Amino acid sequence: MSAPKRFSDRDEIAAVREEAERLADGETGDATRRLAGRVMARRDMGKLVFLDLVDRSGRIQLLCPVERTGEIEVHLGDIVGAVGSPAKSRRGEPSLMVDALEPLARIRTPLPDTFHGLTDVELRYRKRYLDLLMNEESRDHALVRSRAVAAIRRILDEWGFLEVETPVLQPRYGGAFAEPFVTHWNSLDEDRYLRIATELYLKRLIVGGLEKVYEIGKDFRNEGVSFKHHPEFTMLEWYEAYADYRDTMARIEQLVSRTAQEVLGTTVVTFRGHEIDLAPPWERVKFVDALAEFGLWTRDEAELRRLLEARGVDVSHDPTWSKLIDHAHSHFVEPALIRPTILYDYPIELSPFARTTDDDPTIVERFEYFAGGIELGNAFTEINDSEEQRERFEVQLAQGAAGDTEAEQGDWDYVDALSYGMPPTGGIGLGIDRLAMLFTGNESIRDVILFPALRRQD
Repeated sequence: MSAPKRFSDRDEIAAVREEAERLADGETGDATRRLAGRVMARRDMGKLVFLDLVDRSGRIQLLCPVERTGEIEVHLGDIVGAVGSPAKSRRGEPSLMVDALEPLARIRTPLPDTFHGLTDVELRYRKRYLDLLMNEESRDHALVRSRAVAAIRRILDEWGFLEVETPVLQPRYGGAFAEPFVTHWNSLDEDRYLRIATELYLKRLIVGGLEKVYEIGKDFRNEGVSFKHHPEFTMLEWYEAYADYRDTMARIEQLVSRTAQEVLGTTVVTFRGHEIDLAPPWERVKFVDALAEFGLWTRDEAELRRLLEARGVDVSHDPTWSKLIDHAHSHFVEPALIRPTILYDYPIELSPFARTTDDDPTIVERFEYFAGGIELGNAFTEINDSEEQRERFEVQLAQGAAGDTEAEQGDWDYVDALSYGMPPTGGIGLGIDRLAMLFTGNESIRDVILFPALRRQD
């Protein structure tokens, strides 16, 4: 006989376990409950069989008296449905006293050692379904990430932002410094690029009058993998008309701290051995001052190259001053920013989309924000003058000609959009994967991506 195709009116294990907790040792409640999940342990004690049942919400012990249930034809890893009443064993373990047990799906391949779990890191990434089955911590981390994204949406919606969708396949890529993935549109016989950022399309919507927009979606950058980099990653970007980067600073402090409080029940997280409080206000430091503390602020390219080489930094892949100063920042400043910190007012060469400050045309209104020694995101007071944007793109083209393969290539349709007038606008990006690392204490981005990129196995 084939297994049933459904098991309706199912209760969550966590809710039934809570009911059972309130009972006295050895007591069985009156209510009837229906649980379903995977059998992760079995112990036979004569005419009483103990099973551990696991669903997404948690684990509970099933008490199966053979005179009620009949012989238990269940193997480790089978998926079963159980009907019974909340109970507490004589040893005080919250349980379900089972009246009927029904196999719903049979396991065909044995599970890994259920005591030690799945410890092979490569196997955990390649067979994430097994990792989730065997490691309760992995399931918890997946839930934390999902709930964080849901909380972010709720907060932005509460603030009056409109969630939108923009193209993943783009005729020109832009909005960041990165190499793209290239694909081909057969019917048009044209190359397309997987987007490296959502920025330029979202700002077109600001021109169009939508005023406050956000998108949570995948971006793609054709780069290597590190503990904080993955070629396919999830970003939140939002843009707010009539706001500048200081308004955005206040919003991001609120968004991150409120999300942590809602998802974790606290604003304090532990990451890389540091206890970090995400509650505002965050520390604020000027970019130039942060570099100067390390003796690395200079606009002289040759001098900066010498300073970095003297400290053992390989600068052979940094053809321009902007690449060198960015390398100095990522190598020395960023790892030292453990407490939540906003680094602001960047050199114009690093920021083709930010407006200049009022008192220095070589510095722009841009900030990045950090915690635990990693960057979480990037924000600007956006350029809203089409001629200024055109000039910035031309500077980037010159940097590309000088050997910078990640320089912006320019998006002239976007310049055209700006020529119709865009309100003063504040914009920001937040790396969802890195936020998940911070919330879960995982030190590798691949631990918070359910299916990380791996070399193909033939």
